[in-house]
Amino acid sequence: MSKFSLVATGGTFDIIHKGHLTLLSSAFEISDKVIIGLASDEFASKKGKIPTHKYNQRFANLLSAISKNFPGSAFEISKLENDFGPAVLEKGVEALVVSDETSSQGIALNESRAKKNLPPVQVVMVPMFLAKDGTRISTTRIKNSEIDIDGNMLSVDK
Repeated sequence: MSKFSLVATGGTFDIIHKGHLTLLSSAFEISDKVIIGLASDEFASKKGKIPTHKYNQRFANLLSAISKNFPGSAFEISKLENDFGPAVLEKGVEALVVSDETSSQGIALNESRAKKNLPPVQVVMVPMFLAKDGTRISTTRIKNSEIDIDGNMLSVDK
């Protein structure tokens, strides 16, 4: 039996890397079902992100990664048009799974839920996955050809 019945997590999931898989793994380990908020193209842009892939491709890539890495897991992918999506409205959400970089989102989510007379969620913080150089793995670093999706350093002498 899992610790929670339903948790939420989210992101842009542009280039799925080891950090994303670590976050998702943590969510699946502690819950029977996971709602995964996937940022819309408009919301990603509003947050200052310029995804390489459009929403439909990111959705397909996320679905494929979950099927491959977490077969049999119960989940739903929800389009995020704001910071919280269904996590602020869904009464059954018991926890928000965040990285240490986004841990402050839990406080804001609970404030929003309180305004809607919903119970607070527990915030589960997952440490950032570090690349081989000890710095966090990120889509930006992958796009810049510093590291690969597993956090291995790439040669600058290409």
